[in-house]
Amino acid sequence: MNIDAIPTGKNPPDDLNVIIEVPLGGEPIKYEIDKDSGALFVDRFLYTPMRYPGNYGFVPHTLCGDGDPLDVIVMNSRPLVPGSVVRSRPVGVLFMEDDGGQDEKIIAVPVSKLTRMYDGIKDIEDFPEIQLERIKHFFTHYKDLEPGKWAKIDRIGNLADARKVIEDSIKMAQGQK
Repeated sequence: MNIDAIPTGKNPPDDLNVIIEVPLGGEPIKYEIDKDSGALFVDRFLYTPMRYPGNYGFVPHTLCGDGDPLDVIVMNSRPLVPGSVVRSRPVGVLFMEDDGGQDEKIIAVPVSKLTRMYDGIKDIEDFPEIQLERIKHFFTHYKDLEPGKWAKIDRIGNLADARKVIEDSIKMAQGQK
């Protein structure tokens, strides 16, 4: 996979391409796509027996303060194959900190062209409360048993916050070129 050939999205920050690394409900294994080779590597085995509550990946051509592309959890009902690219639209953002520093994660849903199931969700407050609780629980506890690792959620931001995080991460990546 040539990540450089995959655009950020059709209409960033509102329509993004997300490269999936970990599928919804997948085994507790954290995969990462190597940005240079495009190969999918096992990053680590999660110590907690927890499964990702959505399809997890990143937006190409973005960069965050932790030195990695912008993380995204795409909430939908079907697991996607690692390495697949899914058009998504943001609805909110988790403002987090972990052992590596600040670590924002965009909460997104597939665009209407892929499924109309999420058309009624425009902003984070439209999201089902139980889904938000599952996301918060996962990202608060998924590193619990790993020595020296931790994570906490500072707050959950709305669509406007998510759009700003996306725009800032695109600008940061452009500044690195």
